[in-house]
Order: sequence, then C-alpha cells, then structure tokens
Amino acid sequence: MTKLSVNINKIATLRNSRGGDVPNVVQFAKDVQRFGAEGVTVHPRPDERHIKYQDTRDLKPEVYTEFNVEGNPIKSFMDLVLEVKPTQVTLVPDAVDALTSDAGWDTVKNKEFLTGVISEFKSNGIRTSIFVDPVLKMIEGAKATGTDRIELYTESYAHQYGLGNQSAIEPFTKAAELANEIGLGVNAGHDLSLKNIKFFKDNIPGLLEVSIGHALVAESLYLGIENVVQMYLHKLK
Repeated sequence: MTKLSVNINKIATLRNSRGGDVPNVVQFAKDVQRFGAEGVTVHPRPDERHIKYQDTRDLKPEVYTEFNVEGNPIKSFMDLVLEVKPTQVTLVPDAVDALTSDAGWDTVKNKEFLTGVISEFKSNGIRTSIFVDPVLKMIEGAKATGTDRIELYTESYAHQYGLGNQSAIEPFTKAAELANEIGLGVNAGHDLSLKNIKFFKDNIPGLLEVSIGHALVAESLYLGIENVVQMYLHKLK
C-alpha cells in the first residue's frame, strides 16, 4: 500500500493568521497519525510564513511515523535538517518568494550541487528525495546524484485530470517505470486530492508515498480530518 504523509503547512498558515497557537500544529500532527496517516510532512520556508523552524524541532519527538522535511537546501535549511534528522528530506528548488512549489529540479544542470547536499544528508542517516518533473532525462539525472528517491511533481496531472484528460498520467507512469528500473524509490505530491488520487495510484508502479496537504485540509473542513485521512488510506490500498 502507498503511504500517506500529511503535509501540515496549511495548519500553520491558519495559526499564523491570528497569532497564538490555535490550531496547534504539534497536536494536529499527533492526531493525523492517530487517525492512520503514515507520515507527517512540513515545508519550512525562510520567511516562516507557515511552518516555522521551531515547529520542525517541536514536531520531531512527536512524529513516530515517517517525518518528511521539504525545502530548498540553503544553509539555514540544511542546518535545521541536520539538527532534527527526520526520516526523509525532500529537496525542492523553491525561490525565496514562491507561493508554493512550482517546478522540479534540473538534475543535470545541478548535478554537482545536489550530489554534495545529498552526500551530506545521507552520511547523517537521512533518506533523500529530489522533487522532479516527469521528464526521463531528469529521472536519470536524479539517479546520478546518489539520491534514494524522487518525488514526482504532480500539478500538471492534477490540472489535466480535472479537465477530463486521463492521458495526462502517461508521462508520470513512464517516469515511475524508469525510476523503478534504475533503483530509485518513487514518491509524489502537489495538488493530489480525493478526486484524483486513486487513478494516479493505480497507474504509477511502485508508488511508495504521497504527500498531501492543501487538498486534504480543505476537504477536512467539510468532511472532518479523521474521516478524510481514512478516505485517502482506502483509495491508496
């Protein structure tokens, strides 16, 4: 079964909009694990507009499933990850002012840089994943960096699937097939939802993990977080 990691950035966004500590991100992480989620994801950005660096530290002792920390490997982020030592670090090429992640790495152009970063994390016992577009050249480039996994950037699939274009899955299937062949684990994330997750999972061989935040939190406003977590787990079987 594909693992569900819940990205809790949106909970931090809600908290930060009023100050204080409501909703409490640590309690939310504990709750989604209690409801069945197999991982917790955070994406601290330099401006700390949602998850703060201290949140990441506070979450570490409370995440007993997989802890996935995403971000651009600038020095402050790398220092945080090496301090916290999560289960997995997912490298994302965010611009400082990016609203959300909007592109995967050029793993060919950035091979030397990524290889050095990945070596540092792996020497500290942290599993590594690179955020990539479903482009075969980039999958091959990811392999050359020494990463353990890739995370397929799924925005284009989600958008086209919402328009009724099921063929949008094809480049993702081919990317996953290649990753399986060359020994890379496959994760996925971005704009996946209850509407499109089952079709995606059914067509991606060897899908190990999905990271879902915005849609899951939005769906929970109507259906309740415990119910929504269970609905995702059912679709990911």
